[in-house]
Amino acid sequence: MTQQQRWTAEQIPDQTKRVFVVTGANSGLGLATTRALVRRGGHVILAVRDEEKGHRAAAEITAEHPGARLEVRHIDLADIDSVRAFAHQLRADHPRLDVLVNNAGVMAPPRSLSAQGHELQFASNHLGHFALTGLLLDLLADGNDPRVVTVSSTNHRQGRLFFDDLAGEHTYSPMAFYNQSKFANAVFGQELHRRLTEVGSPVRSVLAHPGYAATNLQTSAPVGMVKLLFGRILTPFAQSPDQGALPQLYAATDPDVEGGQFIGPDGLGELRGGPTRVQLSPAAADAETGRRLWELSEQLTDVRFAFRPPSSCA
Repeated sequence: MTQQQRWTAEQIPDQTKRVFVVTGANSGLGLATTRALVRRGGHVILAVRDEEKGHRAAAEITAEHPGARLEVRHIDLADIDSVRAFAHQLRADHPRLDVLVNNAGVMAPPRSLSAQGHELQFASNHLGHFALTGLLLDLLADGNDPRVVTVSSTNHRQGRLFFDDLAGEHTYSPMAFYNQSKFANAVFGQELHRRLTEVGSPVRSVLAHPGYAATNLQTSAPVGMVKLLFGRILTPFAQSPDQGALPQLYAATDPDVEGGQFIGPDGLGELRGGPTRVQLSPAAADAETGRRLWELSEQLTDVRFAFRPPSSCA
């Protein structure tokens, strides 16, 4: 993809027979992703924490696209019990799933803990999506061109895992722990790709990031200078949510995308532009870090992935 031939949402193939789960689908990048998929015929399950906002978003999309196939379902990614309940009900209602878009996230709030006692950003942005992916993996294995798209950030390159202080009990910085969560997204997506490849699974794990897009992520949770910087000072330089959603839409739908790829904007600093393949940080691609985070995530969520052997995936 060159800047002269940038990919747009108009190039999304027909999605009429595909079923998607998009987390955080009621606003921002998730809403833009849902709209674009519906325009191409996709059946989208809006996985949202606030069902009222989810139903409002679904009503707006249906008004624009009568006949849109939408479902609104509650999930609180910071609460593993809620993730399990969502997955249990989805499995009861759907025999297969084609694409899971791990999109939802929180950014730089004051320190708080999840229902299970984990730091909120690590819980919401990483652990919840890790658990959700594991609980739905068999439905994805039965899907049509199945994919898991995990949304990370350029901030993953400034992140690391605080294995000795994951909950921020001793030292907490809102942005440092946001960067940790986005680093964890990147490490997870790459490690998932390794494990899927090892068993010959048809499911592809793809990473994406939006660059810098103007959404409520920068204003709903941050406080102080972080909110001022991202919510006001830098806003004129941000892309629209529709533009920011293009990398994850490309990752979810383009036939040429391969497992293990990382899709982001092609502009200066990967802050804006059309989707293209970008590079993970070497630290995020490290196999030992991937193994360590995976085992820790299994322990913290009590979710084990059931990877099918190749003979079962036919």
